[in-house]
Amino acid sequence: MSADFQHRHAAHCESGTVANLLNHHGLPIGEPMAFGLGGGLSFAYLPFVRIQEMPLIAYRVPPRAIIRGVRKSLGVHFRIERFSSMAAGEARLDALLDQGQVVGLQTSVYWLPYFPEDMRFHFNAHNLVVYGREGDEYLISDPVGEHPVRCHRDDLNRARFAKGMLAPKGTLYFPTAVPGRDIPPKAIRQAIHRVAWSMLAPLPIFGAGGIRGLARGLGRMDRGKPDSLRLVGHIVRMQEEIGTGGAGFRFLYAAFLQEAARPAERPALGEFAERLMDIGDGWRAFALAAARMVKGRDPFDPPALAEHLFALAAAEKGFFTELKAAVS
Repeated sequence: MSADFQHRHAAHCESGTVANLLNHHGLPIGEPMAFGLGGGLSFAYLPFVRIQEMPLIAYRVPPRAIIRGVRKSLGVHFRIERFSSMAAGEARLDALLDQGQVVGLQTSVYWLPYFPEDMRFHFNAHNLVVYGREGDEYLISDPVGEHPVRCHRDDLNRARFAKGMLAPKGTLYFPTAVPGRDIPPKAIRQAIHRVAWSMLAPLPIFGAGGIRGLARGLGRMDRGKPDSLRLVGHIVRMQEEIGTGGAGFRFLYAAFLQEAARPAERPALGEFAERLMDIGDGWRAFALAAARMVKGRDPFDPPALAEHLFALAAAEKGFFTELKAAVS
């Protein structure tokens, strides 16, 4: 067991896990900086990828992309391993822990019994840290929890080898080389540039174009069909219940911009942080309006929701256009 590991609560699992691993290895970095350097902010509307018969709507980059982004920004070397069998994955995790290694895992929320039952669903990209084991129990630092927890090996094995979309296949990872304690200004600016570029991609499924694509889909809805109301409920769930959500990721990235202003040698980033907070408030207002319609408190009005999304798309396009210019 690594007795000196310090649990730190975070807003999002992957950025929180990466930050906790790097802190343990001597690089003092907060979750917002890990999220920003990892290029975590994104948007994708993929109607051809289905989740429980509903289109995939994502507000962050795909699983493990934050790890790859931090590696690219800071030159941190991560070893990432996947396994063809549960026995091999369990044996490797035990061996690493016995060596005193602290390990990040990709898991399914559904099989983690320390989550309340009403919060357990089939999401296979939840990240956490294992820092030791005692008998058949693993010592877990789940970054979205207030305190460390324990998990029996049978439950953790099920979570690590769950089937379905984004199946983790026992994925584990840990840093093998962490460079100096300083974060180069150029690394921050380049990471911001990558996010701005992706949010401005000229495609109808990514970035601001993806937000417009979703808005067009809402505007064409037949409000009389039950599936239309179900789709709006799905949009709210993807935004507010899966991971940190649309507004939450904006607030997290705004915290990164605020923190990055001085080390990036771009004082204006503080002003951009405030603007992004306002955009995050707009996402919250959209979710509230949609939820009220789903619950029958307001008349179901897809065109009004579409108009709200078109406004958010315009705001994000303008924001990232100016942000990209500010760090170029």
